[in-house]
Amino acid sequence: MTSQQAQPPTLEPSALTKLIESASASGNPLAATTIQILHNLQHQHLWTSLQIHDISTTNATDLNTTDSISSDSPQTLISGVPPHRVYTHPDEQLYMLEKGIAEDDLRPERLFVIPTAQGQTWSLRRMAAAFDSLATLEDSSGSEEEWSSNESTDPEKAKKLDEYYQKKKIAKETKEWGTRRALLAMTNRGMGGEGTVVYYVVQEGEVKPRQN
Repeated sequence: MTSQQAQPPTLEPSALTKLIESASASGNPLAATTIQILHNLQHQHLWTSLQIHDISTTNATDLNTTDSISSDSPQTLISGVPPHRVYTHPDEQLYMLEKGIAEDDLRPERLFVIPTAQGQTWSLRRMAAAFDSLATLEDSSGSEEEWSSNESTDPEKAKKLDEYYQKKKIAKETKEWGTRRALLAMTNRGMGGEGTVVYYVVQEGEVKPRQN
Protein backbone atom coordinates (compact mmCIF):
# COMPACT_ATOMS: atom_id res chain seq x y z
CA MET A 1 0.00 0.00 0.00
CA THR A 2 1.13 3.50 -0.75
CA SER A 3 0.32 6.08 1.86
CA GLN A 4 -0.47 9.52 0.60
CA GLN A 5 -0.03 12.57 2.78
CA ALA A 6 -2.56 15.32 2.49
CA GLN A 7 -1.07 18.45 1.02
CA PRO A 8 -1.68 21.60 3.06
CA PRO A 9 -3.97 24.09 1.33
CA THR A 10 -2.28 26.91 -0.52
CA LEU A 11 -2.76 30.17 1.33
CA GLU A 12 -3.86 33.11 -0.75
CA PRO A 13 -2.08 36.44 -0.15
CA SER A 14 -4.09 38.91 1.91
CA ALA A 15 -5.69 41.94 0.32
CA LEU A 16 -3.04 44.15 1.92
CA THR A 17 -0.22 41.97 0.56
CA LYS A 18 -1.64 42.19 -2.96
CA LEU A 19 -2.00 45.95 -2.58
CA ILE A 20 1.62 46.35 -1.46
CA GLU A 21 2.89 44.10 -4.24
CA SER A 22 1.06 46.13 -6.84
CA ALA A 23 2.55 49.34 -5.43
CA SER A 24 6.06 47.85 -5.40
CA ALA A 25 5.70 46.90 -9.04
CA SER A 26 5.43 50.58 -9.92
CA GLY A 27 9.21 50.94 -9.65
CA ASN A 28 9.08 53.29 -6.64
CA PRO A 29 10.66 51.47 -3.66
CA LEU A 30 8.88 53.78 -1.18
CA ALA A 31 5.41 53.37 -2.69
CA ALA A 32 4.72 50.13 -0.79
CA THR A 33 5.45 51.84 2.54
CA THR A 34 3.05 54.67 1.73
CA ILE A 35 0.28 52.28 0.68
CA GLN A 36 0.72 50.12 3.78
CA ILE A 37 0.51 53.11 6.13
CA LEU A 38 -2.50 54.55 4.29
CA HIS A 39 -4.23 51.16 4.61
CA ASN A 40 -3.42 51.14 8.35
CA LEU A 41 -4.84 54.64 8.82
CA GLN A 42 -8.03 53.79 6.95
CA HIS A 43 -8.86 50.37 8.36
CA GLN A 44 -7.31 50.33 11.83
CA HIS A 45 -7.56 53.98 12.87
CA LEU A 46 -10.67 54.90 10.85
CA TRP A 47 -9.26 57.99 9.13
CA THR A 48 -11.33 59.48 6.33
CA SER A 49 -10.66 61.73 3.30
CA LEU A 50 -7.22 60.17 2.86
CA GLN A 51 -4.95 61.56 0.14
CA ILE A 52 -1.43 60.84 -1.07
CA HIS A 53 0.64 63.90 -1.98
CA ASP A 54 3.79 63.76 -4.12
CA ILE A 55 6.61 65.91 -2.76
CA SER A 56 9.92 66.98 -4.23
CA THR A 57 13.20 67.15 -2.31
CA THR A 58 15.52 66.68 -5.25
CA ASN A 59 17.05 70.15 -4.94
CA ALA A 60 18.23 69.62 -1.36
CA THR A 61 21.22 67.64 -0.16
CA ASP A 62 22.19 66.45 3.27
CA LEU A 63 25.03 68.29 4.99
CA ASN A 64 26.91 65.05 5.70
CA THR A 65 26.46 63.27 2.38
CA THR A 66 26.53 64.01 -1.32
CA ASP A 67 23.46 61.88 -1.96
CA SER A 68 20.21 63.56 -2.81
CA ILE A 69 17.76 63.75 0.06
CA SER A 70 15.15 62.18 -2.16
CA SER A 71 17.06 58.88 -2.15
CA ASP A 72 16.22 58.30 1.52
CA SER A 73 13.49 60.81 2.28
CA PRO A 74 9.81 60.07 1.74
CA GLN A 75 8.68 61.06 -1.74
CA THR A 76 5.08 61.25 -0.59
CA LEU A 77 3.05 62.59 2.30
CA ILE A 78 -0.32 61.27 3.43
CA SER A 79 -3.09 63.51 4.71
CA GLY A 80 -6.43 62.61 6.20
CA VAL A 81 -8.99 63.37 8.88
CA PRO A 82 -8.72 61.30 12.08
CA PRO A 83 -11.90 60.47 14.03
CA HIS A 84 -10.57 62.41 17.04
CA ARG A 85 -7.75 64.82 17.79
CA VAL A 86 -4.31 63.28 17.89
CA TYR A 87 -2.55 66.13 19.74
CA THR A 88 -3.58 69.37 21.45
CA HIS A 89 -1.01 71.89 22.62
CA PRO A 90 -1.21 72.45 26.42
CA ASP A 91 -1.80 76.21 26.01
CA GLU A 92 -4.58 75.54 23.52
CA GLN A 93 -6.03 72.96 25.88
CA LEU A 94 -6.00 75.54 28.70
CA TYR A 95 -7.78 78.09 26.48
CA MET A 96 -10.46 75.56 25.60
CA LEU A 97 -10.93 74.70 29.27
CA GLU A 98 -11.31 78.34 30.24
CA LYS A 99 -13.86 78.94 27.47
CA GLY A 100 -15.80 75.75 28.17
CA ILE A 101 -15.04 74.25 24.75
CA ALA A 102 -14.86 70.46 24.42
CA GLU A 103 -13.00 68.62 21.69
CA ASP A 104 -16.32 67.21 20.48
CA ASP A 105 -17.42 70.79 19.71
CA LEU A 106 -14.59 71.28 17.21
CA ARG A 107 -14.56 70.50 13.53
CA PRO A 108 -12.28 67.66 12.35
CA GLU A 109 -8.79 68.73 11.33
CA ARG A 110 -6.78 67.40 8.40
CA LEU A 111 -3.45 66.01 9.57
CA PHE A 112 -0.35 65.16 7.56
CA VAL A 113 1.61 61.93 7.94
CA ILE A 114 5.24 61.26 6.92
CA PRO A 115 5.52 57.59 5.85
CA THR A 116 8.78 55.84 6.82
CA ALA A 117 10.11 52.33 7.42
CA GLN A 118 12.22 51.08 10.30
CA GLY A 119 15.92 51.41 9.53
CA GLN A 120 15.43 54.24 7.05
CA THR A 121 18.23 56.81 7.29
CA TRP A 122 17.15 60.21 8.61
CA SER A 123 18.69 63.55 9.50
CA LEU A 124 17.42 66.94 10.62
CA ARG A 125 17.98 68.22 7.08
CA ARG A 126 15.78 65.50 5.63
CA MET A 127 13.06 66.16 8.20
CA ALA A 128 13.22 69.88 7.38
CA ALA A 129 12.76 69.08 3.68
CA ALA A 130 9.62 67.09 4.50
CA PHE A 131 8.24 70.00 6.57
CA ASP A 132 8.98 72.45 3.76
CA SER A 133 6.84 70.34 1.43
CA LEU A 134 4.19 70.03 4.13
CA ALA A 135 4.00 73.82 4.47
CA THR A 136 3.41 74.19 0.74
CA LEU A 137 0.65 71.57 0.81
CA GLU A 138 -1.05 73.22 3.81
CA ASP A 139 -1.04 76.60 2.10
CA SER A 140 -2.54 75.17 -1.09
CA SER A 141 -5.14 72.81 0.38
CA GLY A 142 -5.71 74.01 3.95
CA SER A 143 -5.08 71.79 6.94
CA GLU A 144 -8.41 72.19 8.65
CA GLU A 145 -12.06 72.66 7.87
CA GLU A 146 -13.62 76.10 7.90
CA TRP A 147 -15.94 76.80 10.80
CA SER A 148 -19.32 78.40 10.35
CA SER A 149 -21.25 79.69 13.37
CA ASN A 150 -24.47 78.72 11.58
CA GLU A 151 -23.65 75.08 12.31
CA SER A 152 -24.30 75.50 16.04
CA THR A 153 -27.84 75.92 17.36
CA ASP A 154 -26.50 77.40 20.62
CA PRO A 155 -25.71 81.11 20.04
CA GLU A 156 -23.41 81.29 23.07
CA LYS A 157 -21.43 78.25 21.98
CA ALA A 158 -21.27 79.53 18.41
CA LYS A 159 -19.77 82.79 19.68
CA LYS A 160 -17.17 80.93 21.74
CA LEU A 161 -16.22 78.78 18.75
CA ASP A 162 -15.93 81.82 16.49
CA GLU A 163 -13.56 83.37 19.05
CA TYR A 164 -11.63 80.11 19.31
CA TYR A 165 -11.04 79.81 15.56
CA GLN A 166 -9.98 83.45 15.35
CA LYS A 167 -7.57 82.86 18.22
CA LYS A 168 -6.29 79.68 16.57
CA LYS A 169 -5.62 81.53 13.32
CA ILE A 170 -3.52 84.13 15.16
CA ALA A 171 -1.76 81.46 17.26
CA LYS A 172 -0.76 79.64 14.09
CA GLU A 173 1.02 82.74 12.81
CA THR A 174 2.67 83.59 16.15
CA LYS A 175 3.32 79.91 17.02
CA GLU A 176 1.77 80.58 20.42
CA TRP A 177 0.21 77.11 20.35
CA GLY A 178 3.28 75.39 18.98
CA THR A 179 4.89 75.00 15.58
CA ARG A 180 3.68 73.03 12.57
CA ARG A 181 3.04 69.36 13.44
CA ALA A 182 2.81 66.07 11.60
CA LEU A 183 2.80 62.37 12.39
CA LEU A 184 5.87 60.29 11.61
CA ALA A 185 4.55 56.83 10.72
CA MET A 186 7.12 54.04 10.96
CA THR A 187 6.38 50.51 9.79
CA ASN A 188 8.43 47.43 10.59
CA ARG A 189 9.17 45.78 7.25
CA GLY A 190 12.48 44.12 8.10
CA MET A 191 13.09 40.38 8.30
CA GLY A 192 10.57 38.95 10.72
CA GLY A 193 8.68 42.23 10.88
CA GLU A 194 4.95 41.83 11.22
CA GLY A 195 4.10 45.16 9.61
CA THR A 196 3.20 47.02 12.80
CA VAL A 197 2.92 50.78 12.28
CA VAL A 198 3.96 53.14 15.10
CA TYR A 199 3.09 56.85 15.04
CA TYR A 200 5.12 59.69 16.57
CA VAL A 201 4.12 63.34 16.85
CA VAL A 202 6.89 65.49 15.32
CA GLN A 203 7.07 69.27 15.35
CA GLU A 204 8.92 71.72 13.15
CA GLY A 205 11.93 73.51 14.57
CA GLU A 206 12.86 73.83 18.22
CA VAL A 207 10.19 73.17 20.82
CA LYS A 208 10.37 75.30 23.95
CA PRO A 209 10.50 73.11 27.07
CA ARG A 210 7.60 73.50 29.46
CA GLN A 211 7.82 73.92 33.22
CA ASN A 212 5.46 71.66 35.19
